[in-house]
Amino acid sequence: MPPTLTSATDKINRCAFPVHAGPSLRFIVQNLPVTAQHPRGRPRGTTKRELELIAMRLFSEQGFDETTVEQIAAAAGISGRTFFRYFPGKAEVLWYSFDDEVAGLRAAFATAAPDEPMMAAVRRVVVNANRYRAEDVAELRTRMKLVAEVPALAATAGAHYDAWERAVGEFAASRLGEPADSLIPMAVGRTTLAAARAAFDAWVAGADADLTVYLDRALVALEHGFVLSDAFPVTTGD
Repeated sequence: MPPTLTSATDKINRCAFPVHAGPSLRFIVQNLPVTAQHPRGRPRGTTKRELELIAMRLFSEQGFDETTVEQIAAAAGISGRTFFRYFPGKAEVLWYSFDDEVAGLRAAFATAAPDEPMMAAVRRVVVNANRYRAEDVAELRTRMKLVAEVPALAATAGAHYDAWERAVGEFAASRLGEPADSLIPMAVGRTTLAAARAAFDAWVAGADADLTVYLDRALVALEHGFVLSDAFPVTTGD
């Protein structure tokens, strides 16, 4: 997906479905990378990724409401004013790469072979967009736990999910030769998002298989009208 993510650490940012369960947050946050602090007041820049890691650590350690923009900025060695060059507010920090995720979905859909069935293509693209290394899973769980449990973060989710849903719906529209805002393309986008979110919830609650197994199973069920049989094998290959 463009822009191409060049590290597995960046790859963890690509998914933003809310989940509602998981391991102890205190245990998880101990495994997050801690960004080195810089002398306060030293003129410097930072990156969105660095600010994200710092914010996630502070949100987890001391709470979202208790963490200020100034604290995040200070830990990154920048001023509060400089922080706002990167994000409009602290709630947006954990969502920063979501536009890249949507762009990646669109790019992958654009390369789908014309003879690949529509819902099979949707399943393949969504599953492939959510592949993580084992060492990245703790951060993913922490991110999703924060989004699920912090109302201010959950409240910002709607616009991001809408964009993701539209990417799927517009692909369906192109296949069906219908307007993107017509019934069936909209239904494809919304049901795909719902199935993916259910897969994340089940994955976090069960933690007994790779995330892609849950996603593939949910999307196979959607693809076949939730009538499952051995004739519809679950596969998680590319």
